[in-house]
Amino acid sequence: MDFIVDKQTKTVSITKEFAYELSLVWDAYTKQELLDQWWAPKPLESRTKVMDFSVGGRRFYAMVMPDGTERWSVQKYTSITPKSNFKFFNAFADKDENLELPGSDWDLNFIEQDGKTKVSTSIYNESLERLERMIEYGFKEGTEMQLNNLEELLGKLTRG
Repeated sequence: MDFIVDKQTKTVSITKEFAYELSLVWDAYTKQELLDQWWAPKPLESRTKVMDFSVGGRRFYAMVMPDGTERWSVQKYTSITPKSNFKFFNAFADKDENLELPGSDWDLNFIEQDGKTKVSTSIYNESLERLERMIEYGFKEGTEMQLNNLEELLGKLTRG
């Protein structure tokens, strides 16, 4: 996994290559039943309350701590090019879906070559303070755990 923080542009760039075909990786990022299996770094769980993967749609979900504490987020989908790219605005929220701003803009690109899929994610933060807080709270380590979870899930799905 490549993980680059650019404070000047308030952007985090993450690139990860998976040894799996594009359609499987795309589904893992866009289908609720798969997302909830890998999105949260262990020991947390991801629990989706609303999933509408369409332009103008949203995913409203919680990261659930082992003690049951929920940390809610909303992803509002702004652009979707099937099996190639999707973008969303992301913000923390309360259980009633009231957003905690500022948020961040995510841009995910999927490229398949020789049976492998590379996912490149760019995350633009509306404020430098938010970017620094993400990094301080262990975003890099959490992302690494998430992507390891995804790697495991993809392996299970292909083995049947």
